[in-house]
Amino acid sequence: MPGIIVLGAQWGDEGKGKAVDALGEQVDYVVRYSGGNNAGHTVVVGGEKFIMHLLPAGILNRNATTVIGNGVVIDPQVMYHELDGLTERGVIVDHPLISANAHLITPYHQTLDKVTERFAGKKRIGTTGRGIGPAYSDKVNRIGLRAADLLDADLLHDKVVASLEQKNQTLVKIFNRREINPELITEQLLGYTERIRPYIVDAARLLNDALDDGKVVLFEGAQAHHLDVDHGTYPFVTSSNPTAGGACTGTGVGPTRIDRVIGIAKAYTTRVGEGPFPTELLDADGEKLRQDGSEFGATTGRPRRCGWFDAPIVEVAAKVNGCTDIFLTKLDVLSGWDQIPVCVAYDINGTRSDVYPMTQPELCAAKPIYEYVPGWTEDISAARSFDELPANCQAYVHHLEDLIHCRISGIGVGPGREESIIINPLV
Repeated sequence: MPGIIVLGAQWGDEGKGKAVDALGEQVDYVVRYSGGNNAGHTVVVGGEKFIMHLLPAGILNRNATTVIGNGVVIDPQVMYHELDGLTERGVIVDHPLISANAHLITPYHQTLDKVTERFAGKKRIGTTGRGIGPAYSDKVNRIGLRAADLLDADLLHDKVVASLEQKNQTLVKIFNRREINPELITEQLLGYTERIRPYIVDAARLLNDALDDGKVVLFEGAQAHHLDVDHGTYPFVTSSNPTAGGACTGTGVGPTRIDRVIGIAKAYTTRVGEGPFPTELLDADGEKLRQDGSEFGATTGRPRRCGWFDAPIVEVAAKVNGCTDIFLTKLDVLSGWDQIPVCVAYDINGTRSDVYPMTQPELCAAKPIYEYVPGWTEDISAARSFDELPANCQAYVHHLEDLIHCRISGIGVGPGREESIIINPLV
């Protein structure tokens, strides 16, 4: 049975949570494979909004077992805050299974994240300050803490002491901050042990066994292709691999187990934080998209930068990730425009480029070349089949398919779980 990857095809906030939730009824496992609580997945069920920063969005579906893979960095305090919050709202949840190899975010990671970003000044990346980057740095530097370390108090203490030896020197001598006490950090982390112990598993074996048994496993990405540390708009990226390859390394499931890769893209484009954005609108049109689309960060509350659909950035994401399908979200936000610009190429220093630029200077210099598609005035939020969409709306979808060279198999026409159109079955 299939392994299915769901990932963002732009700069994040495309509506992956809605897509995962919609598919969750049809799958047996939902596995988060990258990122940390810098992500924000929003799901609306019965008119009630749920925002998950760390928990897999599929946790709202009772039919699916949720798993946090080894590619994720976990802040235990955030995880249990989210679980307790769901319980308080009457949602019955089982604690997510956690890979023994998943790395932990500690208070010293958060401190380092904030002081280094502040120190960078105008060269800041625009991080959320939640310790994601420093936790991944420790992982690569081989001084990180894993979930399994919580099961051995002495080992955990030794690892915390070793990690803070250098960090305290940096905090005191460079950033003029106080030393962090390793005893207090160890005590705080061990406070989570008894609660987390029953849910730490060998996730790679669990998931491979599930696929062997014919189960459907959905791999849920955080952030998006163009925030990938290798393939994104470096250095304005996250610290992990949200791309399809990250689903394999972030869970321990081989690429031959993957049957579908579903890219999620908005019918327009948004971005949070710093970095190039060719179609960004700094005018009334951009503000209209922001207000009509409620484009404010689920994690930070920051206003999102808004612009028209950029076909080259989605086309390269579909190509690199091997997308079999695109799920197009927030098409309803475009209702009411007389005509809708679509970026089909770039003018880079006087030369036309029909593909995504190779270098950052080229991308920063890129000016969008637009084609204009007739708009529609009808409210499409009640549509549940493609044929119910206005003719111009259907033409817009088909035009995007031609530009990105990938079929659009699903469409979001509103924030609710039921406000979706499935053109081709996604499972």
